[in-house]
Amino acid sequence: MSLSLAAILHESAERRPDHPAVVLAGTSISYRDLWHGARQYAAVLREAGIGPGDRVALLIPNTPHFPLAYYGVLALGATAVPVHALLRAEEIAYVLEDSGSKALVCAGPLLGEGAKGAEIAGVDLFTVMADAETAARRIDAEAAAATPVERYVMRGAEDVAVVLYTSGTTGRPKGAQLTHLNLLMNVEALALSAFDINGEDRVLGCLPLFHSFGQTVAMNLSFRVGATVVMLPRFDGIEALRLLVEERCTLFMGVPTMYVALLAAARRSELRPGLRFGVSGGASLPLTVLEDFEAAFGIPVYEGYGLTETSPVATFNQQDWPPKPGTIGRPIWGVDVEIARPEVEKTIELLPTGELGELVVRGHNVMKGYLNRPEDTAEVMVDGWFRTGDLGTKDADGYLTIVDRKKDMVLRGGYNVYPREVEEVLLRNPAIGQVAVIGVPDDRLGEEVCAVVIPAEGAESDADAIVAWSREALAAYKYPRRIEFVDEFPLGPSGKVLKRELVARYGS
Repeated sequence: MSLSLAAILHESAERRPDHPAVVLAGTSISYRDLWHGARQYAAVLREAGIGPGDRVALLIPNTPHFPLAYYGVLALGATAVPVHALLRAEEIAYVLEDSGSKALVCAGPLLGEGAKGAEIAGVDLFTVMADAETAARRIDAEAAAATPVERYVMRGAEDVAVVLYTSGTTGRPKGAQLTHLNLLMNVEALALSAFDINGEDRVLGCLPLFHSFGQTVAMNLSFRVGATVVMLPRFDGIEALRLLVEERCTLFMGVPTMYVALLAAARRSELRPGLRFGVSGGASLPLTVLEDFEAAFGIPVYEGYGLTETSPVATFNQQDWPPKPGTIGRPIWGVDVEIARPEVEKTIELLPTGELGELVVRGHNVMKGYLNRPEDTAEVMVDGWFRTGDLGTKDADGYLTIVDRKKDMVLRGGYNVYPREVEEVLLRNPAIGQVAVIGVPDDRLGEEVCAVVIPAEGAESDADAIVAWSREALAAYKYPRRIEFVDEFPLGPSGKVLKRELVARYGS
């Protein structure tokens, strides 16, 4: 079977050429012009020796240059390797070397670290958004004068379209190989049955496009239906609220920290956008945040679930099924998600309905494997299932609920404590704005429950009061005996709280 992820942009450019594909700072680019520009980028890369199967890394923020380079790479039959925009030179070099990339396309504002990383890895360097003084080839300037490639290159269904690096929570990042079939089917399943999205929607593109959520759900899905993506290079609650209103956005897609920031902005502003609904993913959305957001903005918020390795969407509260707030919905079309016994690692032993265990996934969305890491692949791919490392349950109606990460579970005095459960309760305390619960070493109990708290606006930082309140709300083995206050959390590329950094800070 031959196909290409590049068909997404090509088809919408044919179907609605004059419709705006992307908007940045009030300037829009039509589908015709975006596809024409992507093929011009492809022409420059082809002249530089890039061809089918070659890997090209992209270090670009949320500007139109990202889809131009992304689809330009795909048009050649090459593989795109998006790079986290906050990495340092040595980390960039690691991704370039590990992926075997032949070139790096780097945005001018990121050129300091990007150029060093490219030099360490010994790869060709192209730049966009850079001034005329740079020594690197300016692909955007060269593309403007280039004759675009005529058509995109077809690839095999199992050929790799994109390599996305995991956040490296358990070691050095691993490159998840996502095929053309993986990514196209993920988009198609969302467009056909999961999302109520159409070509007249305007989506706020604030999710980082180097991450799977922003790339598949915000960009590729929007382009598939011919919608408009309003780009926001750097997320800020007040700015996002303003853009939602001024650009008449109809859909908001974000991670929980973005919902919290928008809620805070709404408390300081009377601006309210005409949204139809919101989509949350990337991490578990606390039920209190969901309820407060729905009350403040007057729209439903649908939560889904997925991982880089699952393209990313595996489940969603879909339009064809009644939503269940607090759950991650049902598996999307063509995907199975079940609950397996977590203690058994060499085989998959599925558990009965309602029992707590590890979520396992199989279907068209599961990656081809980790690049150059057969042992790591074999560890997570068992009996045709992908082991997610997340703990949860599945009810009689097929709805799944995430309890916690298997590795985040706190073992206190022989009792299992699930941080997410504790966080949901603590967020009912009006003095707590945001909270992350972790386990810290304890000589007597093995681990003790620690709550790292960002106080609610105007609230006092009173640890004793929070401990006393939580003692009344939680079982004796669950409530946190230790409270730490912070102004902000360390966040990963998807906006997920990096609990390992909190453990390192407070667990010593």
